[in-house]
Amino acid sequence: MSELVRFGVSLEKPLLERFDDLIREKQYTNRSEALRDLIRRELVQREWREGGEVAGAVTLIYDHHQRDVLSKVTDTQHGFQGVIISTQHIHLDHHNCLEIIAARGKAEEVQRLADALTSIKGVRHGTLSMSSTGREIG
Repeated sequence: MSELVRFGVSLEKPLLERFDDLIREKQYTNRSEALRDLIRRELVQREWREGGEVAGAVTLIYDHHQRDVLSKVTDTQHGFQGVIISTQHIHLDHHNCLEIIAARGKAEEVQRLADALTSIKGVRHGTLSMSSTGREIG
């Protein structure tokens, strides 16, 4: 484990009260862990902006009965083999499918993958959740 360093933080009372409310809502055990998560989140976002390597998931909802949507999703994925590490296809009901595509690579390439998939006609909803690979974040 890394060496812990203690430091002081000064906050206005109303801001601290709101932060403590957030800590309770998110069920953190203490302020330190909540601050660590906030710092990590900002560092991960900087990795995205600076083009660092990220890991993430593209989540799609589509009607597999819609003309060519499944083949377009598959063809698009074949064009991004360098960043896709796994896919999972789930049948939600007779029409709707959920597809989860795990990706790892440069942030801009993962974003291009997500944009290419979510812009396919017939994809009803798509999201990208990017995170760190864990190498740069303590």
